[in-house]
Amino acid sequence: MDTWTGHEVPTLPGDAVAPHLFDSARRAVAATAPEGVATMYVCGITPYDATHLGHAATMITFDLINRLWRDAGLEVNYVQNVTDIDDPLLERAARDGEDWVVLAMRETALFREDMEALRIIPPQHYVGAVESIPAIAGHVRELLAAGAAYTLDDGTGDVYFAISAAPRFGYESNLPREEMTVLSAERGGDPDRAGKRDPLDPLLWRGTRDGEPAWDGGDLGPGRPGWHIECTAIALGLLGNTIDVQGGGNDLIYPHHECSAAHAEVLTGAQPFAAHYVHAGMIGLDGEKMSKSKGNLVFVSRLRADGVDPMAVRLGLLSGHYRADREWTDDVLKVGEERLARWRAAAAAPAGPSGEGLLAAVRESLANDLDTPAVLAVVDAWCEAALTATGDDESAPALMSRTVDALLGVKL
Repeated sequence: MDTWTGHEVPTLPGDAVAPHLFDSARRAVAATAPEGVATMYVCGITPYDATHLGHAATMITFDLINRLWRDAGLEVNYVQNVTDIDDPLLERAARDGEDWVVLAMRETALFREDMEALRIIPPQHYVGAVESIPAIAGHVRELLAAGAAYTLDDGTGDVYFAISAAPRFGYESNLPREEMTVLSAERGGDPDRAGKRDPLDPLLWRGTRDGEPAWDGGDLGPGRPGWHIECTAIALGLLGNTIDVQGGGNDLIYPHHECSAAHAEVLTGAQPFAAHYVHAGMIGLDGEKMSKSKGNLVFVSRLRADGVDPMAVRLGLLSGHYRADREWTDDVLKVGEERLARWRAAAAAPAGPSGEGLLAAVRESLANDLDTPAVLAVVDAWCEAALTATGDDESAPALMSRTVDALLGVKL
């Protein structure tokens, strides 16, 4: 699957360090310490609707990490998936009387356009579930052979992962079993299904059903993959047995990231699967999480069509800390637009306070678990000084512009 078109990222002077990030498993901020190539896997969209601001906020979060690693001189191998076959996609296509393949292709194309507009650095590998089915099926067969998976004895051909094969299961989410059971039911699992060894065992392979697409699974029989094993297979195939960051929204902590990590660790024996499990907060509207099921989405493409500058959208989403659940309002957008105008005016000023001092302050705040509110305050103060003719560094406006471009992804 093709990724989107990238853009030139300015190089900045001086020394930078890799960021410290909050790890959900350790419940603490710790330094990222990639050895050689920095590796990151981010869970992408299920393309049954357009890109909304929740998606955008998540992708911006991991774009910042990508930018900070690059600024620190690291090579980055970034992989993102597209879940282009899953129940929600089939259900939406059936509801609208549309071919599920056409729906997935259209919404994936729109997502690419939105990512380009928001200036998200594209992943090196942008991979669909469908194209990964041979590798997924191979891993399911490996788990069966190792006794870490089993086929239900009900004639469906459905294969489940046995969480008993992963003694550390639960270490990432740190949740009690009762909460796991509730979240499993809410987020695509089937804890009440008869015949499972454990209610929390996740689906690896869904045997063929009438009216549903299916693929050759070899000894598994025809069917299609479960959700969690999809990401495991793609990450292992492109990034190796362990990675530096596994990322997504905080609604993926359980069951998705817990299960995909457990699959990987049982398959490879390497632990932990990720050095950091990093999760972005949810974006809300009118006091509720923004989600397709609630019908309260603000689409990036709609804002673009209305003439909103994507850089103002980006600044609006950067105004809150990435880990916080936060609201999107008209005021958030208005402040983003006003900030963008001030920054552009300051970038055109004849001089300003020290550009190197600004760069150092921006780097320091971003390295502290992506503290974007602090960064915006620092840049705002610098811009106010430049616009009131405070400071005599004639090279500073150009460096300020390059700094927010390279590290925040905001083009002035």
